[in-house]
Amino acid sequence: MSASAPAAARVPLPQGFLSQLEERFGANLQTGAAILEQHGSSESHFEAMLPDAVVFAESRDDVVALVNLCREASVPIVPFGAGTSIEGNAAAVRGGVSLDLTRMDKIVAVNAEDFDCVVQPGVRREELNLHLRDQGLFFPIDPGANATLGGMASTRASGTNAVRYGTMKDAVLSLEVVTPQGEVIRTARRARKSAAGYDLTRLYVGSEGTLGIITEVTLRLHPIPEAISAAVCSFDTLKGAVDTVVQSIQCGIPLARVEILDALQMRAVNRWSKLDYPEAPTLFFEFHGSENHVAEQVETVKALAEANGGGEFAWSNRPEERSKLWRARHEAYYAAVNLREGAVGWATDVCVPMSRLAECITETQADLAGASMPATILGHVGDGNFHVVFSLDPNSADELAEVSALNARLVERALAMDGTCTGEHGIGLGKQEWLVAELGDAVEQMRVIKRAMDPQNILNPGKIFSL
Repeated sequence: MSASAPAAARVPLPQGFLSQLEERFGANLQTGAAILEQHGSSESHFEAMLPDAVVFAESRDDVVALVNLCREASVPIVPFGAGTSIEGNAAAVRGGVSLDLTRMDKIVAVNAEDFDCVVQPGVRREELNLHLRDQGLFFPIDPGANATLGGMASTRASGTNAVRYGTMKDAVLSLEVVTPQGEVIRTARRARKSAAGYDLTRLYVGSEGTLGIITEVTLRLHPIPEAISAAVCSFDTLKGAVDTVVQSIQCGIPLARVEILDALQMRAVNRWSKLDYPEAPTLFFEFHGSENHVAEQVETVKALAEANGGGEFAWSNRPEERSKLWRARHEAYYAAVNLREGAVGWATDVCVPMSRLAECITETQADLAGASMPATILGHVGDGNFHVVFSLDPNSADELAEVSALNARLVERALAMDGTCTGEHGIGLGKQEWLVAELGDAVEQMRVIKRAMDPQNILNPGKIFSL
């Protein structure tokens, strides 16, 4: 299936360029059809946009060498991690080289006394937490997919724990980056705060590989809580569930995670994950803290839920039960898409101020009621962020047009409430026009930065905005 994306001509590789790559990278250069397909496709609705070659980097020196070769030949480079982004963020719009960073997967250092660690970009978040567990620490950012930490930094990922622990913007202390000129820079030291010059770390976090290539990430860690308790509670209405979350936060309850799933999404989750929860609007909670503190949080939230039409809390206190619960939530996207056989998914997200969240979700639910295809609502409502997942017939132009219109109304609704067109998916290919609608002339300042830092436009061209 194709979807609208900025028009950009592929750049043919210069004669002899592949030979140069082969001489430098040997077997780490691959051009087979299956490898190119893997690196030019994603789980989104966008058509495949294949690179001309894939280079598997194993070191910072490999990245520098590739950047220098591509700069001299004016060949695009598209950084690639786990390939889990869903706004076409890693599509090779203009061809060129896909730089696969998954083999740069070393945990360089863990500074337990300082609650931080240094990792290469190909380390995946689940591997990091497994490594940290014996030291009583964990890394909380959880976008659902077992993404690479370099990719999570590049897309400013968020997820289920963001309501308490923040997003990658808050978690990244420093970066090592290879610039488009082939220089290696470090954006900050490990100190918890600094007033030293421009905040380059935040500039690169969320830049989607358009300004530099991340080769090392320094991350903030947290102690594993003394007590962790998870619960599921169904509600009479979606509004009652949202109101419970808003009121909990207004009461100062430090919820670790709180996820909302509408009735159709719960039906999909039950089918996909072989569960038997009520097929009604539902909240998934997780509470962190001391035993007494968690007990106090739970009692307050239960009272608020009851007042808003919530039912009994179904508890999952053992680690294996919690894992099963959150695995079902993380697989909700696949569950929603597979409500129809042979469908593809179009997932979109917005984020609004908490005071407008119930209104935004309620209006969106009413809009989706008339859709001709299954469309579910789920999201990280503790920070005002929610998703809509459409299960789309890949051969229906009418459905594609209908979803485009529904998505447009959703984004317009969020922007009218002083929200954002994307809480965590990034811009990529899919939301470039909405970035302009959201930020106006500020986008031109982004173009100024891009042109200054990457004058040849070789790093992930065609993403975030057009030049």
